[in-house]
Amino acid sequence: MGDLAPANRFRPAVPPPLTQPLGLLDFLRAARRNPITTWADAHFRLPVVAAEGVMGRITVVSEPSLIRRVLIDNADAYRKDDLQRRVLAPGLGNGLLSAEGDEWKLQRRTLAPIFSARTVRSFEAAMNASGARIARRLRRRDGMRVDVALEMTRTTLDVLERTIFTQGLPGDPDALGRAITRFLEAVGPIDPLDVFGVPDFVPRIGRLRARPAGRFFAEIVDELITRRRALMAQGEGPQDLLTLLLAAQDPETGNGLTDLAVRANIVTFIAAGHETTANALTWALYCLSQDEAAQERVEAEVDAAPEGDFTLDALPFTRAVVEEGMRLFPPVPFLSRQAVRGDRFGRIKVPSGSLVLIAPWVLHRHHLLWDDPEAFVPERFLPENRDAIPRFSYLPFGAGPRVCIGQTFSVQEAAILLAHVVRAVRFRLPDDHPPMTPLHRVTLRPEHGLKMDATARN
Repeated sequence: MGDLAPANRFRPAVPPPLTQPLGLLDFLRAARRNPITTWADAHFRLPVVAAEGVMGRITVVSEPSLIRRVLIDNADAYRKDDLQRRVLAPGLGNGLLSAEGDEWKLQRRTLAPIFSARTVRSFEAAMNASGARIARRLRRRDGMRVDVALEMTRTTLDVLERTIFTQGLPGDPDALGRAITRFLEAVGPIDPLDVFGVPDFVPRIGRLRARPAGRFFAEIVDELITRRRALMAQGEGPQDLLTLLLAAQDPETGNGLTDLAVRANIVTFIAAGHETTANALTWALYCLSQDEAAQERVEAEVDAAPEGDFTLDALPFTRAVVEEGMRLFPPVPFLSRQAVRGDRFGRIKVPSGSLVLIAPWVLHRHHLLWDDPEAFVPERFLPENRDAIPRFSYLPFGAGPRVCIGQTFSVQEAAILLAHVVRAVRFRLPDDHPPMTPLHRVTLRPEHGLKMDATARN
């Protein structure tokens, strides 16, 4: 695919890889401020990098066959590590994102039918309605400067209301969006106490700051569940994802989820699902604003589609823009696993208890896997080119048994919303905009947000 990335393609500026290792204090400072600044040049050029660090032995894997081994073929030898659970579980509960063992298997079996391709496709109309709403709002901002990151947050929350909570969210949706941001900002920075394995009973500043947002989530979700259960008891209630979740049964046992599991997964859908899609849209619009040819091609595609009735199948290039945006700016920059027994990657030993990192931030920019990995080239993801992408070299939603259950929902949502936005306005990045530095706070967002000038299209 070398001819797809000529010299004039847009290459977003990002923190450069390290050429020299950081000392302990410098590493802890960098990891707390922005973990993606701690990757070294070797990580982007070698298939496996193993080293001893402050967290013991860490093996970074970017070889697709070994990634398959960790996530699928030998998945029983690896589990989610304690650091991830310490960061996520206090706010998100024991849902799919943080559960382990039999509890995770039960939840996955129970929830999988809810996110079937047929169910997700049935939400196209709701997603188009959200897209039409954001398009109307943006057209009214003609000639004005728009907080694009905020608008994408608002519209993905609108999709949540139309697909998961069709009777509406209690209170102000913008307040919920702000609470999600506060929560991720609070728990996102890596705490040295977690790095050194200090027991959980020792307070963490980030978790203390996240508590108000966590309580806010719990209050909203409890009210949603109470109202919906009352309707369902009367034989009523819309057939949205919330009703499906409350009615879901494990196909093996016939049992439903506990109230705690229901709450944990609703919070996960709100906090993780909406945040990642909003960020994906923000990065896609930023990249389009810097690539005139890609912008014109998306405009031509969406202008040719029926008014207000976008489908994923009719948007191959728009979808490719979303997917290339997630390659350059993956929603979740790294995945980590802890070896529960010893393993081996060729000549490299993986001791029991050690960490194995699979980092989409590194993997998606790896020089052994991608032609011109720093360039924005949506054509990589067109149907005729997808077979050239090695399996397990592109993991915006993970892979294997723990692959994100909502990936089909998210891609469909992002492509449809992007189509509506592009049909409505064209954005220009102001000359005085702060650098578009990606900031790792559980998800990957622009450090200074994204404010662009909007011009309404005919």
